[in-house]
Amino acid sequence: MTGIATALRTLAAGAAAALLALTATAPAAQARPEPKAPGAFVSLRSVDPTIIQEMRYPTAHTFMGEPVDGYRQSLCILTRPAAEALHRAQQELLRQGYSLKVYDCYRPQRAVDHFVRWAKDLGDERMKAEFYPRVDKSRLFADGYIAERSGHSRGSTVDLTLVRLPAAPTRPYRPGEPLVPCYAPQAERFPDNSVDMGTGYDCFDTLSHTDDPRVRGVQRAHRQFLKRTLTEAGFVNLAEEWWHYTFRPETFPDTYFDFPVARRSVAGH
Repeated sequence: MTGIATALRTLAAGAAAALLALTATAPAAQARPEPKAPGAFVSLRSVDPTIIQEMRYPTAHTFMGEPVDGYRQSLCILTRPAAEALHRAQQELLRQGYSLKVYDCYRPQRAVDHFVRWAKDLGDERMKAEFYPRVDKSRLFADGYIAERSGHSRGSTVDLTLVRLPAAPTRPYRPGEPLVPCYAPQAERFPDNSVDMGTGYDCFDTLSHTDDPRVRGVQRAHRQFLKRTLTEAGFVNLAEEWWHYTFRPETFPDTYFDFPVARRSVAGH
């Protein structure tokens, strides 16, 4: 009996060791590689390095007050037709002493999911004073500021503005600094090297509507200049956001991608 008991203990110990080894190696074996972009996607810089890139979502200067999921690097990725259309618009603008500046381009679905989680957390209002001073956070879905899908995830939509050349640098945002409403006069709100569009980027307010009648004078002229230039290049503006444009026809009109914003996602394209 002693021999049988010893054999059983040895067998049990061996099985436990094998199970432990299998458990230790299982995550590595099951880990899935990050998805990469289809070949139709490119880095904007590879098509036009002169377009200024001030990508907001890899930074803390967002309406959430933190970097957004999926933005591994400060990089604009778009479908090639959209990038080439921006290049055409940029050539026209450079001749007139201006440059495009992009804030956001392709946006992974995981970033949109991050927006949704944040919007449902009604207690987190750390950036309200700048980005949505006059909107109750409980209204963000109903009023259309946050949604569970974004055209950005299809790869042909871009958020952008105009900069008068030569461009002065925009200083970095300092987390915890005093916040000023995004619709305040340009000299008072967060400094941006762009022309005055009447509000800052990602301003959750009806003043951001491209043709809001309260926006007049030079601010209205700047919005119309941007709209006219991009329309001629094949883009369509979202009426609720002066900065939001989609190139048509879209390369992927019905597909929402989730590869990360990183150079490796478009390596070799």
